[in-house]
Amino acid sequence: MKPNRLVISLLSAGIIGAGAIGYSVGANSFFTPAVAMNEPVTQMAAPPTSPSALPSFNWIAAKYGAAVVNISVTGEVQAAAEMPQMPQVDPSDPFYQFFKRFQGPVPQGEVPVHGMGSGFIVSPDGIILTNAHVVDGAKEVQVKLTDKREFKAKVIGVDHQSDVAVLKIDARDLPTVKVGNADELRVGDWVVAIGSPFGFENSVTQGIVSAKARSLPDETYVPFIQTDVPVNPGNSGGPLFNLQGEVVGINSQIFSRTGGYEGLSFAIPMNIATNVEQQILATGHVTRAHLGVTIQDVTQGLADSFGMRKPEGALISNVEPGGPAAKAGLEAGDVILKFNGEPISSSAQLPVQVADAKPGATVTMQVLRKGETRNVAVTLGKLNNATVAETEQAAQGHGRLGLTVRPLTPEERQQSGDRNGLLVENATGPAADAGIQSGDIVLAVNGAPIHSARQMQELVAKAGKHVALLVQRNDMKLYVPLDLG
Repeated sequence: MKPNRLVISLLSAGIIGAGAIGYSVGANSFFTPAVAMNEPVTQMAAPPTSPSALPSFNWIAAKYGAAVVNISVTGEVQAAAEMPQMPQVDPSDPFYQFFKRFQGPVPQGEVPVHGMGSGFIVSPDGIILTNAHVVDGAKEVQVKLTDKREFKAKVIGVDHQSDVAVLKIDARDLPTVKVGNADELRVGDWVVAIGSPFGFENSVTQGIVSAKARSLPDETYVPFIQTDVPVNPGNSGGPLFNLQGEVVGINSQIFSRTGGYEGLSFAIPMNIATNVEQQILATGHVTRAHLGVTIQDVTQGLADSFGMRKPEGALISNVEPGGPAAKAGLEAGDVILKFNGEPISSSAQLPVQVADAKPGATVTMQVLRKGETRNVAVTLGKLNNATVAETEQAAQGHGRLGLTVRPLTPEERQQSGDRNGLLVENATGPAADAGIQSGDIVLAVNGAPIHSARQMQELVAKAGKHVALLVQRNDMKLYVPLDLG
């Protein structure tokens, strides 16, 4: 019997739907003024710096709140549905004609949908940043300022890889935010979000930086800022401020079991968003470099298998045939330790650095192969939408080797695209615990390609307490560490 699984979802912090939204306020709700009536807003001072005092964020809201906008989008989706079948009612029954009116198909066509999000003005001539998913598929985008003025916005460009969109409204002398450096953020620093959760415009929430450089599923090029700032549907695209009043991120996603905020929110660093903005304004699109590898994190088990002192770097589990990495001689099993002199402590750092480089540039990477380090020069290619880019694949499980395998048939070799490997017929005990399944193909043991079960046994016998298997499942290749101790 398979155990029940708790489904946890990553949700964009936007809201879209075809109906109205309702709100309720408890009877015990109350409001208190943020500023004393006799204290002019223009004379507010920066928050206190004493470590024993909690900061006030009212000056950030007062100075930069007007640069945060509410975004409403209108789109259409194709819809065609059958109404429920009419209940069995006698034709003589007075309700027969009533039910008959609702019988039959709904006319096909476009059904309007509406969504909302947030954004912020970065240029006084009307340049606005928001999330790509806020305006994705929109036929019309309306921007509302805090002074109640509304403008129809033009979508200058979107970049789905980073989830950043650039909008333009026809206005002048607009209030703007001040852009900061996300790299200077520290875990534990106070941060502030301003946005329109559930349509409540210019709402201010606060929290701290929980972590940096978080890698999320299907988000290849963004080292997210994780915070505990309350972010809800409608906050998408709004700014994340530091205590200096600088925008350091764009609020984008939440991690939730219920669909609502549960203490985990994620923001796109402004360093990435600014780069996207500049490229879109200059060329209308974003260009990224391409290395041509699939990577995964180095776990302690893998580090032991490769004879590394500590888990670090990005482990190559697959090399794209004919790609830049293949042309430079990189192989599956290599561990990339440095990229252009910058240490790679985790695999999530590599895609960001590759994407920031220019296509055609030659970079130097320090690579660990079979216990020895070497420098490899790679001329990067150009990433396009059809390219499978570098992704972080998490290794699963630990355990002792316990597999039943057989050689591949000619048809299976043709389907797998690899001459080597053994097909897993059964995985029990530790092997199953490590995530290996029937139908997987074991391609290599500790980086050595395998051709027979005997060879695999010999390699495992020499491996000591730790072994790393390169396993192919469908089109994905992944190193799986096993502890033989």
